[in-house]
Amino acid sequence: MAGGWTRDDAVNDQIDVSTREAIERMRARNARRSDAESAEFCDECGEDIPARRRVAIPGVRLCVTCQSQHDKRFRPSAGINRRGSKDSQLR
Repeated sequence: MAGGWTRDDAVNDQIDVSTREAIERMRARNARRSDAESAEFCDECGEDIPARRRVAIPGVRLCVTCQSQHDKRFRPSAGINRRGSKDSQLR
């Protein structure tokens, strides 16, 4: 669907860029983590972190239970809305 002066595939380009940026942010975050030493005990509850988990996830700081709770609280950033809302385009 063409919209004004944009190409037909402009929306797909925007989605591709947003996805690529999100992947780059995650890779950068994981690279910083992999340089760090894995903790032997959980930073939050003090329980042992299994050796297999420490090997599988370099730089791990939380046990599985605490990481699960942390993941539930995590809210990804909305990023940049490059399209604007449809309501604003209709006005």
